[in-house]
Amino acid sequence: MRGELDLVSGEQIRGRLVDALAASSDRLELDLSGVSFCDCAGLNVLLELRHRAVSQGKTVTIQAASPVVDRLLDLIGAQELFAPERSRCAEPASFGAASWSSPKPGALPSVKVQRGRRLSACG
Repeated sequence: MRGELDLVSGEQIRGRLVDALAASSDRLELDLSGVSFCDCAGLNVLLELRHRAVSQGKTVTIQAASPVVDRLLDLIGAQELFAPERSRCAEPASFGAASWSSPKPGALPSVKVQRGRRLSACG
């Protein structure tokens, strides 16, 4: 895909993506390296496509993403949803741990967030 992925272009490409997914045996691989702009409407097209794929027992992966797409997926925490299988196993996910500190009388409680252990999506 190239150009902008927004409300207008998303509506135009949605059908072609659904058709491509239907024609695939088990997965659809996307090259979004040419996408110069992506808004929430464009993101919704991708998320709806992934939802449709999961309901059919298929996957949608992003093989290449422009910095714009990469940043948007990173901001909402959705990169893992479109990661190729091998990347999911090779790159463990990490999470943050929160701990509460005991406040002094009359003080508000504070939260301390620290990096936690790493988990593998493959078990």
